[in-house]
Parts: sequence; structure tokens; C-alpha cells
Amino acid sequence: MEGSIEHQHPQSAPGGISRCASDDALARSLAALSHPARIRILRHLSNVEGCCCKDVVDHMPLAQSTVSQHLKVMLEAGLIRMKPEGGRSCYTVDRAALAALSASVSGLLEACVAGTASDQKS
Repeated sequence: MEGSIEHQHPQSAPGGISRCASDDALARSLAALSHPARIRILRHLSNVEGCCCKDVVDHMPLAQSTVSQHLKVMLEAGLIRMKPEGGRSCYTVDRAALAALSASVSGLLEACVAGTASDQKS
């Protein structure tokens, strides 16, 4: 792999809100955030340009293997991106994917509060 290759889950491809349009996609994204450690990792990544797994481990009371597994879950959900840099992987927040998730969750909750949420199967 070349150093400029960036990996992202297919759902995190550019396209905005449509990536979270289905109930299944929304549930997968929310499930990836359903662990307190992943929320802390996401907060850490959102405050830096990018970092490797070791950098995340240095900020958390978790083993490297545990952090690596949490990063994998978030990567597969399309919430973060990974780019090879030298012999390491650099992780960054996928801000467009998070913005789409935020819009989807807000839209869902607003519709539920208003009593206008449709009961569509995805």
C-alpha cells in the first residue's frame, strides 16, 4: 500500500445524509458509539489531526489490543478513517460521516417528538 491511500468503510463515501438514510445504517452507526471507550476515543480523535493506535492508548487506561478493536469497530461503521503512514496506521475522524449521523439522529428524534416519524421498513 502506498502512504497516500486512505481507507474508509463504503458507507462513509461522500454523499452526506444519504449514508444514514436507512434504519439499518443508522443502527450500525449508533451501535459503534454504544461503548463508553469508543465515545472517549472519538472525542480524543476529534481534537487531533490524526494519530496512531499507540497515541490513543497513551490517553486511555486500556490495552493496545482493546483500543485497536474499538478503532476497528468505528472504522467499519464509517465513523473514522485510517491512512497508512510509514509502518503505522493514522486514524482520523470522518467529520462528514459524523455530520450525516448527527442530522439523521436529529431528524429521527424531532419526528418522534412531533409524532410524525414514518414506520418504514429499510
